[in-house]
Amino acid sequence: MGLGGAQSGGSGRKLYSGVLANRTYTKKYKLTVKSNEHLPPDTIKDLLKNKVNPTEIKVGINSFKSLKNWRVLIETNSKEELEALQKDINDKCEGKLEANTIKLRNPRLVFINIPEEISIGNVEDILLAQNKDVSLKVGEIEAKFSYETRKHTRILVIEVSAQTRKLLLDRRVKLGWQICRIEDYVVATRCYKCSRYNNRARDSRGEDTCPLCAGTHKLKECTTNPQDYKCINCLSYNKQSEEHNLRKPHFSVQELPKLARNT
Repeated sequence: MGLGGAQSGGSGRKLYSGVLANRTYTKKYKLTVKSNEHLPPDTIKDLLKNKVNPTEIKVGINSFKSLKNWRVLIETNSKEELEALQKDINDKCEGKLEANTIKLRNPRLVFINIPEEISIGNVEDILLAQNKDVSLKVGEIEAKFSYETRKHTRILVIEVSAQTRKLLLDRRVKLGWQICRIEDYVVATRCYKCSRYNNRARDSRGEDTCPLCAGTHKLKECTTNPQDYKCINCLSYNKQSEEHNLRKPHFSVQELPKLARNT
């Protein structure tokens, strides 16, 4: 037992990073089917089974399940099978069901502290001209928008291919007279209806909440003074923290044991 324990915690133990480095990822081909008549997922499934025969079009189904947004998800083995299945569904269920392939959006990167002369129109040309050691390709960089932070730092967001992201991520590039840092552009999902994070308007069951003052009205109806702006997410977090603290037992110094008071 001693030897077994030494082996499990010794040099033979695999690191998490090593396991991920050797892991192979298989590309998945998926499409979603929605009803034009607002039918529930179980009814959509029954309709697909009656109208479409995967054996006839020689398509293998890896996954066939319902989603929360009243859609059905189907996964196949290849792009050719996915396109054949999509065409067959749209042809045989025209007017009732609509099949759409799931397309992954290209990753976005953010350039931090860009110079004044850098704009959406010239960033690709300048990036290629001044960073020839990165082996970038023309047409794989699309500038989306720029903005300025409260500290007057200029930020530029670009959309690139997965290969270009690997070349640029977590490195510094030359732009004009400055060296800019590049990071992933990550934005938290926020509901347009209830203004809460990690939520979408189509799945939201909450009431309309203003993202500026946390009031029960829409953004365009807000007349609150900017000095009184509040965040519904911060209010919810503070309320939960207060409730959590109220549930904690409170002790006075006299109630604690002598050993605890002396330590």
